[in-house]
Amino acid sequence: MSAAQHSPAQHGAVQYYVIVTGHSRAASGLARRTYAEGGPIDETLRKDLTWRPDSAIVEWEYGDLSEELIEISELEADNLTQAFRSRWTRAS
Repeated sequence: MSAAQHSPAQHGAVQYYVIVTGHSRAASGLARRTYAEGGPIDETLRKDLTWRPDSAIVEWEYGDLSEELIEISELEADNLTQAFRSRWTRAS
């Protein structure tokens, strides 16, 4: 991890990460880190399409997560959210 990755981001900034698993590297989830006044807030997108607190980003930073996280843009995150909405509503 570089020092730049640990430096505080601008208040209100959001970083998005696609969660990929397995050899297929298929997207299995979406995580985000929001930089708030009190420190970063990490969340993942749930199947009900709400954001909930989660430790996936921190676990990934420390090498304790079996999945890989890849930083993506807000537009990519929006597109992925729509894809998950279609996938998850079809499966329920």
